[in-house]
Amino acid sequence: MRRIGDLASWRAYCDEQRRLGRTVGLVPTMGALHEGHTSLFRAARERGDVVVATLFVNPRQFHDDHDLAAYPRTPDIDRAIAEENGVDCLIEPALPTMWPDYPAATLTTVSVAGIGESFEGIGRPGHFDGVTSVVAKLFALTGPCRAYFGEKDFQQLAVVRQMARDLSFDVSFVACPILRDADGLALSSRNAQLSDDGRRRALVVSRALYNAQEHPDTASGHRRSFARSLADGDVVVAYADVVDPMTLRPLGDDDEGVGRALLAVVVDGVRLIDNGDVDVKRGEH
Repeated sequence: MRRIGDLASWRAYCDEQRRLGRTVGLVPTMGALHEGHTSLFRAARERGDVVVATLFVNPRQFHDDHDLAAYPRTPDIDRAIAEENGVDCLIEPALPTMWPDYPAATLTTVSVAGIGESFEGIGRPGHFDGVTSVVAKLFALTGPCRAYFGEKDFQQLAVVRQMARDLSFDVSFVACPILRDADGLALSSRNAQLSDDGRRRALVVSRALYNAQEHPDTASGHRRSFARSLADGDVVVAYADVVDPMTLRPLGDDDEGVGRALLAVVVDGVRLIDNGDVDVKRGEH
């Protein structure tokens, strides 16, 4: 596995692979790798020729310094996991390489209105501006590629897709399904920050999703079900809604079909998100 830290070598490596007729698969990560990330590596390996992964904790997408400081960092373990799971090139840029002016504000920001301003955009001010700004830079440096994102960060996937469409990046997206531990908790780098009791309480989120998937209802019925389930879990609820999977518009009782449930809670000071398809029935009038 090749390791690259400078931007010129990153760009040159990807250009050379395409010159040789190889397709490039990009897997952006912030490290603390787990099975969810390795599933993206494997998908990129199966669908293309060269797997490029980035390992960079992007400070611009954290809305407070405490959250940034608490984010787990395991670079040595991450390198071994990446190599074991088929990554051909691991990009590890230093912070000054990516954002030379940091901690001063970077003057250019990429922002997606609408879908980037709800849900996580409300609870984490500036989060998606940081995400889209760094992902735009990843796409610009990597060049034409397939980009692999997990559906656990469902809103993030919608936002970066819109950004790539609007700015005409030569990138195709592959959305990979959520992976869960045996107890149902969605895999996340943040899970390592939970206490044993916090992890137990966090399981209320996946249970709420499962119940909704097993019992089709109107949009408002699903919302009431989420409120009841999450209230029993001793967690702080940030949001629990049912939306159109493409636009993230909250669904009403005149809508029907497959919606996407988006849930976020805070446990032990750790923000956890989850989502899943739910069947939405039209309400009776």
